[in-house]
Amino acid sequence: MPMKLRGRKVLVTGCAGFIGSHLTEELLRLGNQVVGVDNLSAGRKAFMEGAMEYGSFTFVEGDLLSIDLKHVLMGVELVCHFAANPDVRLGASNTRVHFEQNIEVTYRLLEECAKGDVLDIIFPSTSTVYGETKVIPTPEDYGPLVPISIYGASKLACEALIASYCHTFDMNAVLYRFANVVGPRSTHNVLHDFARKLREEPSYLEILGAEPGTNKSYVHVSDCVDAMVVGAERAKEQVDIYNIGSRDRLNVKRIADIVVEEMGLQDVKYNWTGGVKGGRGWVGDVKDMLLSVDKLASVGWSPRLNSEQAMRRAVREIIGQPSGH
Repeated sequence: MPMKLRGRKVLVTGCAGFIGSHLTEELLRLGNQVVGVDNLSAGRKAFMEGAMEYGSFTFVEGDLLSIDLKHVLMGVELVCHFAANPDVRLGASNTRVHFEQNIEVTYRLLEECAKGDVLDIIFPSTSTVYGETKVIPTPEDYGPLVPISIYGASKLACEALIASYCHTFDMNAVLYRFANVVGPRSTHNVLHDFARKLREEPSYLEILGAEPGTNKSYVHVSDCVDAMVVGAERAKEQVDIYNIGSRDRLNVKRIADIVVEEMGLQDVKYNWTGGVKGGRGWVGDVKDMLLSVDKLASVGWSPRLNSEQAMRRAVREIIGQPSGH
């Protein structure tokens, strides 16, 4: 069902994180009173500087596994649950982290939402819930969903928990399945990896996987935030699901080329590691991903930037040049 995103009391978990901090600023700009919670394990206080300028923003530093959620949720009608461990690769070496920080935290939050005044929930899921699909671009009704990473599995479990709580306790939810989101305040992705390596050694770049690498869709965080607002305000179901991405893809080799170009480097030698399981960068890495965004387009949103434009702008933002267009 449509969600009102103006003039409400909103809780944003993970408000100091990459996407969470951008959404927090947009919700404040739209005239909401926002309570932000973050344990600052992945997020940074500096990312909340824009939000802190609003008198309608309150920050609570704390861990969702232990803080008093009843107090935090007092008077809250809308919860945007962005707190999670976002490191997809970590699942292969630490299987418990995604269970605790994604599934357990979501369960604890939903339990308190069901007891309080919460009417609406916004949740960022991921393209990785689809696993390796046979249909590209992949629509929201694709199935069965068979994730190949523990991160993807944890997000799918959260989707199911949220859906069941909404139907059981008469709440509404919008679930967003993101392509790869890039832009300012991101702290770990292929761009950061390449930029860091090239600063240390400008003539040589080690790239995980086999040439030309995985082939995926990228969306700029500014487009992503716009999509979330449009999708929530025009949602049609009690639990609605939208993909957010661009309409094209980039392979890893092209991303390396863009980073090299934007850093003003030449004659950089690429050294591919060969990867794992048929050329993937790491265990659980999906080789080919492009989400259908037709559903969001049908309610009035489309990305302003394609994958290459989003990537190029993000590189400029990350290496400190003007963002350009």
